Amino acid sequence: MAYTKEEIHAIVQKQRSFFRTGRTLPIGWRIEQLKKLKQAVVSHEEAFEQALSADLGRSAAEAYLCDIGPIITEINETIRSLRRWARPEHHFSGLMCFPSTKTTVYKMPYGVCLIISPFNFPILLTLGVLTAAIAGGNTAVIKASAKSAACTAALKDFIAEVFPAEYVTLIDGGHDTADLCLSERFDKIFYTGSPSVGKHVLACAAENLTSTALELGGETGNWCIIRKDADLRDAARKIAFFKLCNAGQICININQIAVAEEVAEDFLQELKAAFTKQIGACPAENEEYPKLITQAAYDKCAALADSCRDRIIFGGTGDRENRRYAPTLIYPVRADEPIVQRELFCPLLPIVPFKDSEVQPLLDLIAEREHPLALYLFTKDLVWAKAVMQTQQYGGGCINEVCIHMMVKGVPFNGTGHSGMGAYHGEWGFREFTHPSTVLTGRTKLNLPLREHPYTGKAGKRKLQLLRKFER
Repeated sequence: MAYTKEEIHAIVQKQRSFFRTGRTLPIGWRIEQLKKLKQAVVSHEEAFEQALSADLGRSAAEAYLCDIGPIITEINETIRSLRRWARPEHHFSGLMCFPSTKTTVYKMPYGVCLIISPFNFPILLTLGVLTAAIAGGNTAVIKASAKSAACTAALKDFIAEVFPAEYVTLIDGGHDTADLCLSERFDKIFYTGSPSVGKHVLACAAENLTSTALELGGETGNWCIIRKDADLRDAARKIAFFKLCNAGQICININQIAVAEEVAEDFLQELKAAFTKQIGACPAENEEYPKLITQAAYDKCAALADSCRDRIIFGGTGDRENRRYAPTLIYPVRADEPIVQRELFCPLLPIVPFKDSEVQPLLDLIAEREHPLALYLFTKDLVWAKAVMQTQQYGGGCINEVCIHMMVKGVPFNGTGHSGMGAYHGEWGFREFTHPSTVLTGRTKLNLPLREHPYTGKAGKRKLQLLRKFER
């Protein structure tokens, strides 16, 4: 459906009018909406699985593991904890504010929110963000991706069935429609996608000084470092699983591996074996293996692989009609080559050898580039690994593991700089969709004239003496 500027403006205005009624403010009402959302997700599980299969070739198990299951978990956590998260905070006002003793911080909703969701996890990254918006007491306009057409159609029917349009509505369409949405004045914008589009979203938001959260992939990709003391078989098994997942179309996926040259050959043999064991010798013929989102995405992946054809040591084949391209190892690759200075978002995996004794220059190189969304380290030296994780700049990551840091309850998820701003999941999502409002309750008795003129003479000196005491 093609939307006009007037139609989108009308949608936003209806939501603004609904928000101003105060219906979204009571915590009990928000919990009711979250329960409705959860029940609807459960009842629409099969429809979502079919849509994810049509768009991305997901199996039912992968659809549940990566999209549907995490939503249910997120909603459950929010329902259980929302009253505690939303409880006003009470603070002692301090001697400087005497005779007032009570100051309260209320967690207030922003109002009308715009959620722009991506194609790679179209169900999770739409309804997961919506969960946080509802928990915060907001209304929401969702702009879903045109690339994942089946999922967007399923979500549009789903949202219309569960919520009235003046509370939550979903808009489909391409970039032109997204720009029409961005031309409206929203109170909060949450965008998930590429850094280049993130810059455009932020520029549009700046026109109205709209609070914005960006969940981006990182322009120069996420590194995985394999030290020479790593458990190579364990690392290979986990990396193979992760790179197969959604055919590499994951913002936190490993973009390139840096492996200590002392163990590079052994690691590569383990990684080849792990891929073959998990997906078979002909991934493009395996119905369990996900596919790239569009023919254009497939062609881009295949062309990049062809440009490195002489260094492909595994994979390098595909089925264009079915949009499946095999996991492909490219070795050796220098750290300064273009292929490791961009987000790939596909099954290609460049591998950069380095001397284990020269790991610090590698870390310095990573630090000089744009901050990644994720960082993964495989080593037995946990002292070194923890020191790295406390000094590098990145969104989140794992030591001797991949990706599952984002599945931990109660912890934030997002990047920094070119990999994002803001944070969400659980209470962090509630915080992202609320703003803290500080309210001091004054008194009409015993008000001292400390803050009032005169500030000179004996009275001024006495006031200054008292003020300095109060500030200690």
